[in-house]
Amino acid sequence: MNICICGGGNLGHVVTGYLAAKKEYDVNLLTRHPERWSSTLQVFTPEGKTLEGTIHHLSANPADLIPQADIVLLCLPGYGIADTLKAICPYLRPQTAVGSIVSSTGFFFEAMDILSPMTTLFGFQRVPFIARLEEYGKSAHLLGYKPSLNIAIECGVRSEGCGMKLADTISEMFDTPVTLLGSHYEVSLTNSNPLLHTSRLYSMWHDWHEGMTYPVQNQFYSDWTDDASQLLMDMDKEFFRLLEVLPVTPGAIPSVLDYYESTDAASLTRKLRSIEAFKGLLSPMKKVGNAYVPDFQSRYFTEDFPYGLAIIHRLLHEHQIPCPHIDKVYNWGESILNSTL
Repeated sequence: MNICICGGGNLGHVVTGYLAAKKEYDVNLLTRHPERWSSTLQVFTPEGKTLEGTIHHLSANPADLIPQADIVLLCLPGYGIADTLKAICPYLRPQTAVGSIVSSTGFFFEAMDILSPMTTLFGFQRVPFIARLEEYGKSAHLLGYKPSLNIAIECGVRSEGCGMKLADTISEMFDTPVTLLGSHYEVSLTNSNPLLHTSRLYSMWHDWHEGMTYPVQNQFYSDWTDDASQLLMDMDKEFFRLLEVLPVTPGAIPSVLDYYESTDAASLTRKLRSIEAFKGLLSPMKKVGNAYVPDFQSRYFTEDFPYGLAIIHRLLHEHQIPCPHIDKVYNWGESILNSTL
């Protein structure tokens, strides 16, 4: 099977290396910087193993890779999805499935608008790996796995068992059980990064102003606070009011408290601080002299506000659902981006 990965960030490195290490696949990589990549990619696992895979072909030109692809998998930030879909569209075969490793930044909405209605689309509810880049184009760390994966599939060609066949293929690719969800809304809308990250950012820096600095670069999860947990829970309640009016199967998206096996703000804080794969992940900051300031150019801001939380915020207002906490966080994030970008 021929798989083309689009994108070379943290997840792009780990997914490419993980799949390339499996001999039954030809894995190609569409990247803006093929010259910076080695054809051999190493992925370091939590068990101390090193997976080593060979990338079959590297290119910045979709015409080189897309025509022979059976599966195209986007590992891209929200702002890169539409342009990439437009670039690959002319070269897609009718039987090629196109998916996104992150679905909460508008993938299904963009793909349905740009690609042929005959194209089969798929997306993950949560990413299969926690990933961190080691050396660009050469190595990366796979910090954590998911015990199971939830995906949504919209079959272009209505053939018998299309969704289940593709779900089985994805399960084999990632060596993980897959549950097929009932609607693309169930992966497009998530209380993961769009709520998880933005609630934490707001709790840390909503009172930040020009000239304000911090003595240390604190850890994003290991220094998590009860204030951030309470805000996340409040935003999650508003999020679930939206799910009640959309074609979403009850239980398809777990609440924040259910997902993290918590009962209140304090237990949620303890849980988030204790997750091994989250340890060592720093808050998005940059050094200025001997101090630190928030890095408003980081993907925590440029991804999770305009491409993650924005979708939830728009739908809440379209359905006239009150959402004071999401309004507060979203408006703050937009004001920061408008003043700094």
